[in-house]
Amino acid sequence: MEGCIFNIMKYSIHDGPGIRTTVFMKGCPLTCRWCHNPESQQVDRQAVRFPDRCIGCGKCAEVCTAGAIVIEDKRMRVDIKKCIGCGSCAEVCYAGAVGMAGKAMTSVEVMKEVEKDNIFYEESGGGVTFSGGEPFMQHEFLLEMLKSCKKKGIHTAVDTCGFVRKDILAELSGFIDLFLYDLKMMDDDKHKKYTGVSNELILDNLKELTQLGKRIFIRIPIIPGINDDANLEETGKYLSSINGIEQINLLPYHNISIEKYKRLGEEYSLADIKTPSDDRMDEIAQRLKIFGFKIKIGG
Repeated sequence: MEGCIFNIMKYSIHDGPGIRTTVFMKGCPLTCRWCHNPESQQVDRQAVRFPDRCIGCGKCAEVCTAGAIVIEDKRMRVDIKKCIGCGSCAEVCYAGAVGMAGKAMTSVEVMKEVEKDNIFYEESGGGVTFSGGEPFMQHEFLLEMLKSCKKKGIHTAVDTCGFVRKDILAELSGFIDLFLYDLKMMDDDKHKKYTGVSNELILDNLKELTQLGKRIFIRIPIIPGINDDANLEETGKYLSSINGIEQINLLPYHNISIEKYKRLGEEYSLADIKTPSDDRMDEIAQRLKIFGFKIKIGG
C-alpha cells in the first residue's frame, strides 16, 4: 500500500519514550492557526517555493500543464488554486526554487527506514511514532505499517488530534502502544474558532481510549492569550474526572514556522504572539500539577 509522507525524522527524542523514528504523514482534518507543520494539512503533495533562489529561466512555467506558474520580472509567480501538485516544476528547477512537500512511499519503503534504527529502539526503549498532520487521515496505510511494527516487535506511538471516526480508532487502537493525544482547549466555540472543528468527538474518543486501558500522554500546546487562561483549570478538571492519563506534556508555542507559510503562499495569522518564557511554562505546570498529574514541559 502507498501513502503520502512529508518527512521521516531519525533519532527523535521528543515524540514518546526512548529514541524513536518519527514518520510524518500528510493530511489533517484540523486547521489550527498555530500549526507548525502547515505542509501537513493537505493530504496530497504540494509545491513549496523559495523565490529568492529563482533565476527566472522559465523552465517551471514551460512544464506546468495546469498553467499555475508564470514568470514576471524574472521571478516565478504561482497560482496556488491552479497547482495540482504534480511536481514537474520541482523536477526541472535546478536552482532549487521549487520543491515538493510530500512523497509517495509504500509501507515497505517506510518500514525499511524505520528498521534501520532497531538497535537504538532496543537499547533505549524507543520505537516508531506516526505523526503528521493527522496519521488517521491515511488510516489504511497507517494500519498496514502498525501491523508490520507489531510483527517485528517495534514499539508504536501515534500522535493524534483525536478527530477520527470511532470505528477507525477502535480498529487501529489494538496495534498502538502509546497515544500522544493532543488537547487544544475545552471551550467548544473557541476550539471551532482556532482549529476549525468541534472538540466533542475529540473528548469522546479520549474517554473511549481510557476505558480501553490504552497508555495515553496528553499534549497541550500553550498558545499565549488563546488557551493559557481559565482553559488550564478546565482542562485539569476534565482530565482528573477520567482515569488512565499517564502524563501531560506542555508544548510551548513558537512561531518558527512563519517561513513555511510563506513558501506555501499562505498567511500566518499569529505572527505577533511570543513564545512563553521558561518561568511562564513553570507556572502553568504548577497550575496543572495540583490535579495530581505528572507534568513534562516539552515533547
